[in-house]
Amino acid sequence: MKARVLICDDAEFMRNMLKDILINAGFEIVGEAINGVDVIEKYKVLRPDIVTMDIVMPIKSGIDAVREIVSFDPKAKIVMCSALGQEVLVMDAIEAGAKDFIVKPFNEEILIKVLKKVLESEV
Repeated sequence: MKARVLICDDAEFMRNMLKDILINAGFEIVGEAINGVDVIEKYKVLRPDIVTMDIVMPIKSGIDAVREIVSFDPKAKIVMCSALGQEVLVMDAIEAGAKDFIVKPFNEEILIKVLKKVLESEV
């Protein structure tokens, strides 16, 4: 069974890059979100197996979105996508309930490895 992924990033080129990498690796993209509010609404409807979440976004940050999704679904599997230099924010995201993180620019092998590890983990 293909893992169902919801991609959240305010930058369209990042969503497209993630989509291409994940589709090529055999994942199913069930939706895309452009900010924290959008991803929360889509998570509740789509119920993906895993979410890739940008940290810094307009309207609502990825960290706030993680908190809300995890309060709605404590078993949510969310992987943060951060730029270099956002280590403090990554720690905040992990404390909020994110399961792991990957650093932009993405290394395809690491991205796939992290997603598979999180998918296989017991929450």
